Amino acid sequence: MPRSERNSLTDKPQQFYLEPADANRLAALSGQFDENLRLLEKRLQVHISQHGNSFRVQGESRRTQAAAEIIKHLYRETEANTEISKELVHLFIQESGQEALDPEDGDTPSELVVIRTPRMHIRPRGKTQTQYVKTMATHDINFGIGPAGTGKTYLAVACAVQALQNEEVKRILLVRPAVEAGEKLGFLPGDLSQKVDPYLRPLYDALYEMLGFDQVTRLIERNVIEIAPLAFMRGRTLNNAFIILDESQNTTREQMKMFLTRIGFGSTAVITGDVTQVDLPRGTQSGLIQAIQVLKGVKGIGFSQFTSKDVVRHPLVQRIVEAYDQYEEKHEH
Repeated sequence: MPRSERNSLTDKPQQFYLEPADANRLAALSGQFDENLRLLEKRLQVHISQHGNSFRVQGESRRTQAAAEIIKHLYRETEANTEISKELVHLFIQESGQEALDPEDGDTPSELVVIRTPRMHIRPRGKTQTQYVKTMATHDINFGIGPAGTGKTYLAVACAVQALQNEEVKRILLVRPAVEAGEKLGFLPGDLSQKVDPYLRPLYDALYEMLGFDQVTRLIERNVIEIAPLAFMRGRTLNNAFIILDESQNTTREQMKMFLTRIGFGSTAVITGDVTQVDLPRGTQSGLIQAIQVLKGVKGIGFSQFTSKDVVRHPLVQRIVEAYDQYEEKHEH
């Protein structure tokens, strides 16, 4: 008899109740047409049956245990979130082998660290994100390095919004090198803000989600939030600000040094980037790559290194990133 068939017959099902029995929270957990439970079944290869707050999970024992813990964990999330997204289910499945979902440990790192913004509470997912958020809270200069989809920029914006709300800083400054235009924005149509906006759209989107459109608009008008190309940093010193340099792999060495020396008292700087996605002209060294080499080991500077395993987008994105990494590694040798 094949192992999978033998397990399905002999492994003991996981049976449990979710307390308190709240119909609205149970509906949020299951999702529309039970899509969250079906996703769990598909990804973990188990069978889930539910009657009210009573659950039964059948399948291979390690998979049923993981599924049961994810369901319990998601139910705890429904206390704060009225909707459980497919993305959140995916994230918990990703973490199911990590201590972040260990049922024996009620005070796991990812549960202790919560970023509070006016419209949502954000919890880092997994060890790398948790360490990244903690590092931003304890270091004046922080580097978040790794592939797209790992939450580097989003978490940095969330920490900036929280710091502003708590009056730890007076301003937020979000900066990107307009490298696609070679820092020369003249060929793009429109005024300066219209020219800069396409490069900064991900930062705007994160702010709208955490603060709301009207609040973001008011704060930009009052210059409490400033979103600008890197070229605008030259000659300025920034005190009591939370400064994020996004897509920093596309800075030159001179630009990176200029940015790092703009930081004043009471400020926090976060530099995010992906060293595998440099769009600078051939022969121009990335300022991020040089900064990693120069500043590694300098006291007061934090480094968080993300990998494809930390990707928190659609599961296919993680597999695409890994496939490209393997291809490039193979063809470099």
